[in-house]
Amino acid sequence: MTPDLRNARYGAVLTFVLAGLMVGTMTVRIPALTDKLALSESTVGAVLLAWGLGALVTMQSMRRVMAGAGSRAVLRVGGPLTALGLIAVAFAPDLPSLLAAVVFFGMAFGTVDVAMNAQGSTVEQAYGRPLMNGMHAGWCVGAISAGVLGSLSIAAGLSFTANVALVGVLSLPVMVLLGRTYLPEAATAERATAGRRRMPPIVYLLGTIMFFAFMVEGTVADWNGLYMRDELGAPEALAALGYPVFETGMLVARLIGDRLRVRFGVRGMLTVSGVATAGFFAVVLVAPAAMVAVFAMFFVGLGVATISPLTLSLAGTATDAPGPAIAQAGAMGYAGLLLGPVVIGFLSDATSLRTALGIGVVLGVLIALAARLLPRAERATVSPLPTREREPAEAAA
Repeated sequence: MTPDLRNARYGAVLTFVLAGLMVGTMTVRIPALTDKLALSESTVGAVLLAWGLGALVTMQSMRRVMAGAGSRAVLRVGGPLTALGLIAVAFAPDLPSLLAAVVFFGMAFGTVDVAMNAQGSTVEQAYGRPLMNGMHAGWCVGAISAGVLGSLSIAAGLSFTANVALVGVLSLPVMVLLGRTYLPEAATAERATAGRRRMPPIVYLLGTIMFFAFMVEGTVADWNGLYMRDELGAPEALAALGYPVFETGMLVARLIGDRLRVRFGVRGMLTVSGVATAGFFAVVLVAPAAMVAVFAMFFVGLGVATISPLTLSLAGTATDAPGPAIAQAGAMGYAGLLLGPVVIGFLSDATSLRTALGIGVVLGVLIALAARLLPRAERATVSPLPTREREPAEAAA
């Protein structure tokens, strides 16, 4: 293994960590942002929607960009711009400025989200073994770190502006330095034309599976606390534990997910993940007490955690142009993250929150059924590095 390849792996993981840290920092300090600008709950929802739509717009347009530029070039630009966007959010003095800042932040993050997964696929293929789950574990580490730093900042009396700006300022030079570690994708004729033509059907199937998984994640993030408090009568402090427990389950699953993939394959893992997600989400809904539901959220996180890394990894090997394929699947998946909470809101108004959250069970079943449509054999993940990046013994082999 060459130093360049090892550095590329560390660089990709750290990119996931910083992305999770920056997005998580804005999210955990939303109450402070509400106080700073005197925002109503509906206005906060509009701000978050503006951020999500900004990310979705760039994700939808990334196929041609990735085909032409590759993930290394995109990350070298998008990473620092994301940090600058977070700084702009921190210093926004009023609502119009905040909306402009969150749209910019979302658009910059959209490029990073697609490109870091494409870079992860490039590194994974260069290694010749599964690594994507471990990289997505980096996102969980960043998100959990954002929660811890946010809590410490609140305890220390730091304002929204100080906390968020500090994270952005520290992330900016790190993102610039990480740009030196990324690997280039091999230039192929397929990559040159991939941004202009349809992807193989398996890419759209993988995007659909990720759409279902992200709907589950978005539903848990936005509605779990309210369900615990209003439907199960949990105190505010206990209700707030559901999402961190869910994220912890995701982290554990992603740390061991690559080893499980080697043993069971993507098709088998996705099937089991879908069944586990449906089953444990059902436990949350029928739980007699809040503590039981919080405990079950850990296993929901275990179930759903590996779905997006597995689908993105498989999309990266579906063609000889991993960037555009991952951009297509990722854009489809991210739409589920935006749509899920909205659907739950409409359904809860028409029925009840408990009934509406039953969609999580349905989504788990759909994931398991869709996984059975995947081919039994995976395409090889080995993609040799350019000769200049391999050691002599590897080149001879």
